[in-house]
Amino acid sequence: MRWLLEDTGNPAVLTPERLDDDHRLIGRTADEFVDNEVLPLLDRLEQKDWSLARSLIRRSGELGLLGTDVPEHLGGVGLDRAAALVVGESAGRCASFATTFGAQTGLAVTPLLCFGSENQKRQYVPRLVSGELIGAYALSESGSGSDALSAKTRAERKADGGYVLNGEKMWITNGGFADVFIVFARLVDGAETGQFTAFIVERAFGGVSSGREEHKMGLHGSSTTPLTLQDVSVPAGNVLGQPGKGHKVAFNVLNYGRFKLAAMCSGGARRVIGQAAAYATERRQFGRPIASFGAIRHKLAEMVIREYAAEAMLYRVAGLLDDALKGAHEGPTVVAALEELAIEASIVKVASSEMLDFVVDENVQIHGGNGFVRDYPAERQYRDARVNRIFEGTNEINRLLIPGMLARRAAKGELPVLEVARILRDELMTATATEPGAAAPLDGARRAVAAMKSAALMVLASALEVHGEGLSDEQEVLSRAADIIIDVFASESVVFRAIAAGSALHEASACVFVNDAAARVSVIARDALAAMRQGEDLRVALGALERLMKTVPINTVDLRRRLADAIVRRRMYPF
Repeated sequence: MRWLLEDTGNPAVLTPERLDDDHRLIGRTADEFVDNEVLPLLDRLEQKDWSLARSLIRRSGELGLLGTDVPEHLGGVGLDRAAALVVGESAGRCASFATTFGAQTGLAVTPLLCFGSENQKRQYVPRLVSGELIGAYALSESGSGSDALSAKTRAERKADGGYVLNGEKMWITNGGFADVFIVFARLVDGAETGQFTAFIVERAFGGVSSGREEHKMGLHGSSTTPLTLQDVSVPAGNVLGQPGKGHKVAFNVLNYGRFKLAAMCSGGARRVIGQAAAYATERRQFGRPIASFGAIRHKLAEMVIREYAAEAMLYRVAGLLDDALKGAHEGPTVVAALEELAIEASIVKVASSEMLDFVVDENVQIHGGNGFVRDYPAERQYRDARVNRIFEGTNEINRLLIPGMLARRAAKGELPVLEVARILRDELMTATATEPGAAAPLDGARRAVAAMKSAALMVLASALEVHGEGLSDEQEVLSRAADIIIDVFASESVVFRAIAAGSALHEASACVFVNDAAARVSVIARDALAAMRQGEDLRVALGALERLMKTVPINTVDLRRRLADAIVRRRMYPF
């Protein structure tokens, strides 16, 4: 998170253009599998053919796609998180399958790799990554969605050291046909009463049953059911991690799950953008293709720009994860890396899911009436995308987590937020307003990023100073701070990507995104400061913000036209 506090220069961050041959090979394998073996069978999946879903997961295992970042001694391929990102993007082209796939690879395999004993890993991981077993993750309950730690499912210790589980879990992906579940429950005996604990529960244990399939808005080709646990006897050896430490399992699995969900959103968006471009070039109105009209071209360009930023953030986070892991695939090193990058995981989850929602909505609009009927995929994609803002922690919860985690690290002395903010404030108070001069486009974008970082620190420092320990109750301020931080990370990421790529098309995408992000940050920061300060104090703060955020406007209409030309010409996402 130090990228927020300092000028990170021009680091060699990972970008899609810097993938190596192993990444590209497994990406092609995943693309061919989804295109040739999944998408042609989507109608059968939508009819809830779970035997087909199982066979597709098994086929994924045969191709090595379920174990991309799993060590070889546990049946995996042993590649890095960037490779897992590439595979996740491919899976995201079929949302229902991606949901089944993501529960298997992110929510069932990850907790075992991070917290499982050697025996647990040997017993379950190879069969999960081969697709022999189907996995699921059972955390939510009817009364505990976002407040997951208030779960009521109970675990009572038996005389032989094992446990008896009773309760009901809700909204379980793969619930209708999974073989093994990661289940969270509260201990109810003696000194352990109330301790939140994770268990590995097999359907074969007895007393495990699935409820009826939920009638969902979208993702009709994925299984979502309640899970009932009635006097389920679980061996002592199936406690996952330490008793009473289930929250560490839950939160760190969700951190990685958010990253993987974001990858699937990105891959899905690329496919939708290509379909929108193809339709716009074929659909004719007033005697010409609608792709020739400025309003449609603006939509296509904006879809590309937002996906470009999501990709830039995702690959940057994948690179940061791999740097932190130093080749590790399991155990405490992975847990530490996921904890360190929890803020970035929430950032990419929020940004990518909202980007995809924008893209599918604009795709329906480009299709017009055809986008509202089931004859075209635009209607299904619109419905399928909506749940991503709820999955893996709602976007509202993630927005609270981003500045909340940052504030906690600052309070512990791990991040000098207040110190850096005070230095910045002193500099701004004595600075005189200057008109920004002309600069090369990416140089101007970098200066805008630096200004946005400063604005973020102004808001965060004000929040910490004004609200102190009560900041967690100020959700409106926290949400605004999160939006600024997301735009800062996205803006810096697109600048680094464009510099590395060295092409005019990359530069156009980066400059338009940063230009628009700076405008958003200026408005949001004013709003946040006005919620915390008043009178002369507010006037001074707003004056400093105005001097800070002065930028030279750029011709975004022309840059968007260039991007639209590229996508219309290629009939696909151009990067």
